[in-house]
Amino acid sequence: MSSVSDRLPDFPWDKLEPYKKTAAAHPGGIVDLSVGTPVDPVPELIQKALVDAADSPGYPTVWGTPALRDAITGWVERRLGARDVTHRHVLPVVGSKELVAWLPTQLGLGPGDRVAFPRLAYPTYEVGARLARAEYEAYEDPTELDPAGLKLLWLNSPSNPTGKVLSKADLTRIVAWAREHGVLVVSDECYLELGWEADPVSVLHPDVNGGSYDGLVAVHSLSKRSNLAGYRAAFLAGDPAVLGPLLEIRKHGGM
Repeated sequence: MSSVSDRLPDFPWDKLEPYKKTAAAHPGGIVDLSVGTPVDPVPELIQKALVDAADSPGYPTVWGTPALRDAITGWVERRLGARDVTHRHVLPVVGSKELVAWLPTQLGLGPGDRVAFPRLAYPTYEVGARLARAEYEAYEDPTELDPAGLKLLWLNSPSNPTGKVLSKADLTRIVAWAREHGVLVVSDECYLELGWEADPVSVLHPDVNGGSYDGLVAVHSLSKRSNLAGYRAAFLAGDPAVLGPLLEIRKHGGM
């Protein structure tokens, strides 16, 4: 029996360990930029909220509480400029990494389907395709991809690790191309609030999507921007036709 792990590459950060040991021997130690773990404290109001919710013996709901969904929809409208966002347009997830790794599988992708992601990118995009036994391809410009069999197109702006920010014009062009070819766009926007020399834009902004969320999903995480990597808190926002089935799958999977 073939092990699922046989489909996977070596874990990237395990491969860094020998170099980390060498660098740590340098006088004064090292500045570790490998994983980007937050070092600033968790905001006090969040620590208090965790304490206040500590006596929670019941099972949580996969979709989260109505108050959580209200908070997400409100933030998406205020901060991303999205319009008419309802609870059907959002889905909390257990940190963004598990979502990235399992999304192709949960979308039902498999052999013969293709997943594309930026050439310099978070390695888990490829891992997700491998877990689903889908084909994968790295790109420089997604609109130059062959759309045949392409089911999932990952965007990442601002980019990890390059910092590249896609302009509103670029996003509009990519979204139009993907819709023309029936390709689902999933935009990893976990660093959207960390723009320095540019003002990052979400695919959920009406100037990008024409006021429609069809074929679009944005991924957001609290790990880096809120110093909450240990809390495993993230969410999706976008097309209800995509998020609805994902919610049902994740209910059954206890996610």
